Amino acid sequence: MTIQEKKQEKAVFVSIIKTGDDERKVHEYLDELEFLAETAGAYGDKKFVQRLDRPESATYIRSGKLQEIADYCEENEINYVIFDDELTGIQQRNIEKVIKSSYVIDRTSLILEIFAQRAKTSYAKMQVELARYNYMLPRLAGMWTHLERQRGGMGTRGGMGETQIEIDRRIVKERITRLKEQLKKVDKQMATQRGNRGQMVRLSLVGYTNVGKSTLMNLLSKSQVFAENKLFATLDTTVRKVVIGNVPFLLSDTVGFIRKLPTQLIEAFKSTLDEVREADILVHVVDISAPDFEEQMSIVENTLEEIGAKEKPIYIIFNKIDQYRYEEYDEFSLEPKTKANRSIEELKNSWIAKEKTPCIFISAKEKINIDKLKSDIYKMVAEIHAGRYPFNNFLW
Repeated sequence: MTIQEKKQEKAVFVSIIKTGDDERKVHEYLDELEFLAETAGAYGDKKFVQRLDRPESATYIRSGKLQEIADYCEENEINYVIFDDELTGIQQRNIEKVIKSSYVIDRTSLILEIFAQRAKTSYAKMQVELARYNYMLPRLAGMWTHLERQRGGMGTRGGMGETQIEIDRRIVKERITRLKEQLKKVDKQMATQRGNRGQMVRLSLVGYTNVGKSTLMNLLSKSQVFAENKLFATLDTTVRKVVIGNVPFLLSDTVGFIRKLPTQLIEAFKSTLDEVREADILVHVVDISAPDFEEQMSIVENTLEEIGAKEKPIYIIFNKIDQYRYEEYDEFSLEPKTKANRSIEELKNSWIAKEKTPCIFISAKEKINIDKLKSDIYKMVAEIHAGRYPFNNFLW
């Protein structure tokens, strides 16, 4: 059963605070997990946190806390218990023995569920299906408890045969193989399409999920790419031809990244991210209003490194300046100034002073500083364009 099948049901969220962890960060992560659940169609009811040196190998949290959650779920008719880390098959099986009144899922399973809901094209659906099967394979024993019985082999009597779990594992592996073959065919077609675009300059929008990439895409390309205030609003890569001044270029919008993005999804969507790898310039869009925007930037940078795109030229767009809020610093306070006390002007000065990466502060929604953004993009694209077409002097 999926969250999509039962709209707006109640969910509780579970995490641990390990030694050395920042408690505030753990709660921010739980808030993000709640946003993920809302995107999938469930609303948050309560959060449970336990301090542990490390997750319990058998049940992730200790038995007392687990029973507390089980009692709460039964008393309050909770539909889903969502853990902020990926559970092992053993952990999930043991947790489900205690929490019997609710569905138990982990962060990875929740993200896969959202991707399954958001996939519109057959290509995206195949990628998500591949990721789900790869996630499912090592957990088959925990997902179907009836799979312990054995079946005799065809034409035999009393032979060892195959256990049902072995049959299902073989079926899943065969399905994974077929999906990979189908995706390879589509990948070749997409590679041909990219090759047919010639030597046009390519820009690719990258960033954490829900930072405003699709809104920016619509603004620059005057198209209607789907955009809303939910995580992973965009799965399929969208490419549009854009002309600023007299310079044409291709602009692509790709799936957003997120903390603990399941490795199964990164692997399945690597072909989609070819647009990122083949781009001339990466436009890193950042939600400046997010309290942990710098951590989100690091997550994006790490993901770019993982897919082999870290060394490309990057232009940073700090978006949503209209939503930026900060706590004014009392100059007579004895407490040191923190990140939360930085004004937008202080942020601008500190980032603009870093000459390594060009950046700009805008609001795509309110169209603030968009003319400067277009001017910056024009200069970057025109420079690359002039290098490829040196005789097109009209560009200058």
